[in-house]
Amino acid sequence: MCIRDSINAEYGILKKSQKMADVPANAPSHCPGTSSEQAGKADSCAGCPNQSACQTAPKGPDPDIPKIRERLADVKNKVLVLSGKGGVGKSTFSAQLSLALSSRDKQVGLMDIDICGPSIPQIMGVEDEQIHRSNIGWSPVYVNDNLGIMSVGFMLSNQDEAVIWRGPKKNGLIKQFLRDVDWGELDFLVVDTPPGTSDEHLSIAQYLGAAGAVSYTHLTLPTILR
Repeated sequence: MCIRDSINAEYGILKKSQKMADVPANAPSHCPGTSSEQAGKADSCAGCPNQSACQTAPKGPDPDIPKIRERLADVKNKVLVLSGKGGVGKSTFSAQLSLALSSRDKQVGLMDIDICGPSIPQIMGVEDEQIHRSNIGWSPVYVNDNLGIMSVGFMLSNQDEAVIWRGPKKNGLIKQFLRDVDWGELDFLVVDTPPGTSDEHLSIAQYLGAAGAVSYTHLTLPTILR
């Protein structure tokens, strides 16, 4: 069953005890933390560059966390590919890393959470494929026998169609990619993220963090050439 026209973006929230890891490096003093109910709302949040993202990021107890943990129980390694700016090659790196790992007989999943600019389907040459659903969940699009991909790009009726979603809807789809996709047993789940530090990054870090350890790969290029 094709689910291109039946995206069910749900609104989930997650609660964790506040730790220093919940406070972004560029946050002002007295930051309540990204997981606090006051995140983005407290007086100390005024003027913070993360205020909008913190307001829409998942907070509070989330009944789907156990489902995500169960779904990802057979994923040995989770790798987030991040960068503070665009155009540094995150998607290309994510695709090449996934292909390299799969060429070494590793079971690999590649998840594209660049909701507004999904490029992984085109990079991998499968932009015309669709996602299908079965009684065990959504099926990734397979590039080869041991490399599956999930991206909102597979859900668009027109590849030139713009995706203009607010934070809660993005968070809902990311949760579905983790909770509803039948990833199976994986050696690596590689996650390609959009530029910056916004809703998608906060959501994926909290959801994956609740499901186990996560590795981070940060890409950067100099902004000033001398």
